[in-house]
Amino acid sequence: MAVIESWHRMADLGELEAPVLLVVVDAEEEFDWRKPFDRSSRGISSFSDNARAHEIYEDFGVEPTYCVDQCIVESDEAVGFLSNLEAQGKCSIGAHLHPWVTPPYEEEVNVFNSFHGNLPRELEEKKIAFITQSITQVFGQKPTIFRAGRYGVGPNTIDILKKYGYEIDCSYVPHTSYAHEDGPSFIGCCDQPFWFDDGQSILEIPLTRGLSGVASGAFPRRLSGIFDAGWSRKIRIPSVLSVTGMVERIALTPEGMTVEDQKRLLLSMRRQGKQVFSLTYHSPSLSIGHTPYVQSRADLDRFLVAIREVLQFFRDEIGGEFSTLQAVHKKALSAGTAGADIVAARS
Repeated sequence: MAVIESWHRMADLGELEAPVLLVVVDAEEEFDWRKPFDRSSRGISSFSDNARAHEIYEDFGVEPTYCVDQCIVESDEAVGFLSNLEAQGKCSIGAHLHPWVTPPYEEEVNVFNSFHGNLPRELEEKKIAFITQSITQVFGQKPTIFRAGRYGVGPNTIDILKKYGYEIDCSYVPHTSYAHEDGPSFIGCCDQPFWFDDGQSILEIPLTRGLSGVASGAFPRRLSGIFDAGWSRKIRIPSVLSVTGMVERIALTPEGMTVEDQKRLLLSMRRQGKQVFSLTYHSPSLSIGHTPYVQSRADLDRFLVAIREVLQFFRDEIGGEFSTLQAVHKKALSAGTAGADIVAARS
């Protein structure tokens, strides 16, 4: 993927009364993550199982954002489920782009092209225009929130999003590189909301992923790079660093992370003064057998318990509140153009 290095401005959120946590769900089809990408893998049979999480969200007053891809839009069951929630003010709808299942189908289906930022600008724009129009037609309103499939933003993505009226992107993954698959690198990326330009046209709200451990504050950019480097993974350096307590990379997600992992991450980032946190997962993980994280009833039970316990910890122990991407965007807009200049990750 082409390298970009541009200046961004940290969003000024003023004096928040409390840190805030957002929930963002990658609402997508079921497919075997171990197999090559396939345009015919479009199943949505389990989507209504996401109701399991909403029993928890009801208790905490959480309003998740579902970033939906083309396969969701084509499913009457999924659209009905989400439309009902949205009508009750219990969720928001954003866009999610899996290029291999989103028309027009002009590219070869492979790993390189699974990052839509790798596509020629004209084709990437056509696909973003298509999913935007599809969501608008089905849900009755134009989406303003975007998440790139496989977090695959590229050199043209943000400008295209501006053109189609998006206000928020949530595709950046701090401390992470997909360069080994020809995808973007977010090493050095800011882990708090930032603007892509002084005109405040699009606010980036990154996923929450951070470093914890006794050495996590030393050379964070170099340490982050170790976790995804081929040579490092081959000799299991990330595992050694984690087991010894030196450095571990943790994401705020029930997918592959324990409750204790996520608690450590929240405490570490709060000690650094971080204010905005984004908990994420993929919609097929709410059903058994569709992602590597939930392969049994026991896995599903642990997954749901992890969501509940992390939300409770954030509220009761961190003293945080639950919010939405739109609310953070509104707060950042109202604060004006104040905020420190930062350099974004290369992608």
